[in-house]
Amino acid sequence: MWLFALFIAVPLIEIALFIQVGGAIGLWWTLGIVVLTAVVGTQLMRAQGALAMSQLRDSFGKLNDPTEPLAHGAMILFSGALLLTPGFFTDFVGFALLIPAVRRAVFNWARSRVKVQSFSMGGQDMHQDTRRQPRADDEVIDGDFTDVTPEKRPTHPGVEGPSGWTKH
Repeated sequence: MWLFALFIAVPLIEIALFIQVGGAIGLWWTLGIVVLTAVVGTQLMRAQGALAMSQLRDSFGKLNDPTEPLAHGAMILFSGALLLTPGFFTDFVGFALLIPAVRRAVFNWARSRVKVQSFSMGGQDMHQDTRRQPRADDEVIDGDFTDVTPEKRPTHPGVEGPSGWTKH
């Protein structure tokens, strides 16, 4: 029911704001502001999205829980959709979601309302320490190797060596 109310309330708020702002500064200035916020918001979203992707890669590289970087990326994507939607209220919410402190507060609020029972990554339970400590009964095999890959030779008859036409 709250989603239905949101779908009714947001357009009504946007229409009211368009009427108020358009009456105060005029039609062309109002349209210019809407286009300008879309362009500036897109640039900010790209920069914040690149930062979120690097944090996500770092989280995967260190085998940490990727929940927070994924949530930040989703909120940045949602903010981009809001910024591309014409309107002042959606622009305000979109710009607010581009602020890392606001995203962190939204994430902490959502985290407090969601209970995760278990989480696993790569067959390891994330409730335990992911670094495996060697045990006394582990078997270590020491060895050497020699590369035995045969040398490639031209397969065309009458060709003595590699030419500019084929790569071997």
